[in-house]
Amino acid sequence: MRQDAVTLERFYASPLGSAAARILSAKLVDLWGEANNLSVLGLGYAIPVLDAFGDQPGRSVAAVPFDHGPVRWDPTGRGNATVSVGDLRLPFPDGQFDRVIVLHGLEETGDPRAYLREIWRVMAPEGRIVLAVSNRAGLWSRATRTPFGQGRPWSRSQLMNLLSIGLFQVTASASALYMPPVSARLVTAAAEGWDAIGRIITPGLGGVVLVEAVKRLYAEPGGGAVAPVAERVRIAKPAATSRREKH
Repeated sequence: MRQDAVTLERFYASPLGSAAARILSAKLVDLWGEANNLSVLGLGYAIPVLDAFGDQPGRSVAAVPFDHGPVRWDPTGRGNATVSVGDLRLPFPDGQFDRVIVLHGLEETGDPRAYLREIWRVMAPEGRIVLAVSNRAGLWSRATRTPFGQGRPWSRSQLMNLLSIGLFQVTASASALYMPPVSARLVTAAAEGWDAIGRIITPGLGGVVLVEAVKRLYAEPGGGAVAPVAERVRIAKPAATSRREKH
């Protein structure tokens, strides 16, 4: 059973939720760089990070599951919208979106493979997807008073295998939300500091795992099923794509 929109909105309006959205948005920009004139789709409850690129995208669509109920989002710019959708049938034509971000989506779907296959259908060739999912080894997956403590958490290797099976090639990976999931000002005000320290001391225990992949039209031998990905280290580069260097 999915969380309702009121609960999600309330969390992201809180200091803890605002800090989480800030960290995840920065990670998304770090992975994708700019999104000038691209078509961007947010699935699950990706509204908190859809504004990460400002008015760069040509279109931004928040596709929210029916089970969440009505949501509030005030997008600016031509072509932006909020749409209620089902997991296994998205109301979009084939190959429409250049970028897809999934947040609070994969953990609560009943059929992850079919869910990802439908996402593959609506993505443009060489389009990129980022799955931002609760880390089963992190503290946030146990924080049931937050959206990250709901549904099924995933490990990095599980996400990579799922993407490989779904005709995606994994290209990058990162972790985020190393701060404790508590609404203390000492924690939320220093969220970036917690993440910087956590990546050094406990690199595998971030609350959220982010895995980026590129849509492929055929399965490459061993595509995505590679050795564990180190924090912020690219393991493959999409064809004909320039990326900002990571430090």
